[in-house]
Amino acid sequence: MTAPTDAATVSPEIPFLDVLDPAFRFDTPDVAAARAANWYARTPVGLLVLRYAEASELVRDGRLTHNGKGFMEQNGIVDGPIYDWFVPALVNHDGADHRRMRGLVNKAFTPRMVEGLRPLIRATSRRLAEELAGREEVDFFEEFADALPLVVMTELLGVPAEDFPTFRTWSSDIGLVFSLALGGDIPARVEAAVSGLYAYVDGLMAAKAANPGEDLISALVAVQRAEGTVTVDELRNLVVTMVFAAHDTTRLQLSNAMVTFSEHPGQWELLGRDPGLTAQAVEEVMRWSPSSNAVYRYAGDSFGFRDETFEPGTMFAIGVQAVHRDPLAFPGGDVFDITVVRPNQVLQFGGGPHYCLGAPLARMELSEALPALAERLGPPSVAGPVTWRPAIGITGPNELPLRFG
Repeated sequence: MTAPTDAATVSPEIPFLDVLDPAFRFDTPDVAAARAANWYARTPVGLLVLRYAEASELVRDGRLTHNGKGFMEQNGIVDGPIYDWFVPALVNHDGADHRRMRGLVNKAFTPRMVEGLRPLIRATSRRLAEELAGREEVDFFEEFADALPLVVMTELLGVPAEDFPTFRTWSSDIGLVFSLALGGDIPARVEAAVSGLYAYVDGLMAAKAANPGEDLISALVAVQRAEGTVTVDELRNLVVTMVFAAHDTTRLQLSNAMVTFSEHPGQWELLGRDPGLTAQAVEEVMRWSPSSNAVYRYAGDSFGFRDETFEPGTMFAIGVQAVHRDPLAFPGGDVFDITVVRPNQVLQFGGGPHYCLGAPLARMELSEALPALAERLGPPSVAGPVTWRPAIGITGPNELPLRFG
């Protein structure tokens, strides 16, 4: 991995956090101390933004770019399947190109389409919760967190249920692209996932072109063919990204929520008694333990911000969980409390023109799943060992054995 370009004015007094340490977590005293000392910390891979005010401005600052090419090169990847997928991905386009590609999605992925999924999400959440009831121990990750978004994908994207085993691992491993700096087997896993998903999506798009349905991929294929505003390669890239985004981040957020409630059983009981707290519970869960734990921006040119000048190529990584615990933005934010209406919005969906297209769907899945579980099951407790994905990037448990009280 090449050395990152840091701010020209960074001094040794700026805190340093080793985000490449496998034990690194955002909810530690070291991170809190760094946040108190300065709005950002130095890391081996760029600058880590720790305070909400600065993070909120940076994710909306039009002077910054997404620079997928720079992110790849920083991680030692200059060609190959990962590079070919990530660099031209929608999230890494800016300006006119971004508007062109996002416009295609907006024509097909409408609020009406999302709201139309609510009855399915509600019924599935209740069915899955009933299946967990009365059992001594459950594999929550597999039996609920993984199962719910897969059902939604079937309806939304038109992915056949029998194909789930084929791409389940791929849709998980591709999300590790944001953890490439950790090395090990991560690059190989991401490359295998990209290659597998590309081959799968080629077949899926061909099937939708031949026999279109009422799903999003059929709609995207139809719009692409009718208008030609994006190429087939761009559409394939977009569909691959959507398959992973619709599955992995949601199942990890559901799992993070259950770990959080296992540590705060009284809050779970409150939600079970009062489903009117659901909207606040959803926001508080995402604030406390977000599954998307880093949002990246790059300085394309010399960049002035907060009385400092940052060199071209400087990477700003928004440390989402740390930002969500910032006491200047979230008074009492070191306490998990679903009864509190927080004064600021969560940042795991980004901001500005790049605000996540899937945010309304993610919130809907959480808002149906959490009360369905809390109304039927007692407080969760972790029933066995849990390993975690890296804190930087898309994060959450790899497995989650639970008991419900």
